[in-house]
Amino acid sequence: MKSRKILMVLLTSVALVAAAGCSPTRTQKSMGEQIDDTVLLTKVKAALIGDEVTKARQIDVEVFRGTVQLNGFVDSAEQKSRATTVTRGVEGVRKVQNNLAVAVGGESVGQVVDDATITTKVKAALADDAATNAFQINVETKNGVVQLSGFVDNSAGKAAATRVARSVGGVRSVRNEIDVK
Repeated sequence: MKSRKILMVLLTSVALVAAAGCSPTRTQKSMGEQIDDTVLLTKVKAALIGDEVTKARQIDVEVFRGTVQLNGFVDSAEQKSRATTVTRGVEGVRKVQNNLAVAVGGESVGQVVDDATITTKVKAALADDAATNAFQINVETKNGVVQLSGFVDNSAGKAAATRVARSVGGVRSVRNEIDVK
C-alpha cells in the first residue's frame, strides 16, 4: 500500500512538471497561441493582398498574441493609413502597431542594391552578437535608414539590436520598432 502511494505521488509530480513545461510564459507562446498567431498572420497578409490601396509586398507583418505589427516602407500616407484599417478589420486582431514609414522619393537601382547590402550586413551582425536573437528581429532598409522590428524577450535585446545596427557601415539611421514581449 505504501509503495502504491509513493508511486501515485511520483506520477502526480511528473504530470505537474510536464504540464508546467507546456505552459506559456511572458515571452514564449503556447502551441495554441503559436497556431492562432500563424492563422492571424495569414489572414492579415491575405487582407492586405486583397486591398486595392495597400501594396502587401512592401509590408512585413509580425504577430504576437494577437498584437499585429506592420513594418516596412510604403509609398504614401494613404497606404500607411489603409494598412491599419485593413488589419483592424481582420477577425482576431487585438491591437495594431503601425510602424510603416512613408518613403520619400524614388530609388535608383544602385540604392536598392546598397540597401539590400546594408540589410544583409545588419542581419549578419545581429546573428553574430550574443546579446541579440536575430531570429526575433526583422531588418528592412530604405535609403540607408534601417528599420528593426519584431518581438524580443527583453529591453536589453532591443537596445543591443540598435547598437549593432548602428555599427554597420552605410547605415544612416536606425528606427527601432521592436516590441518587448
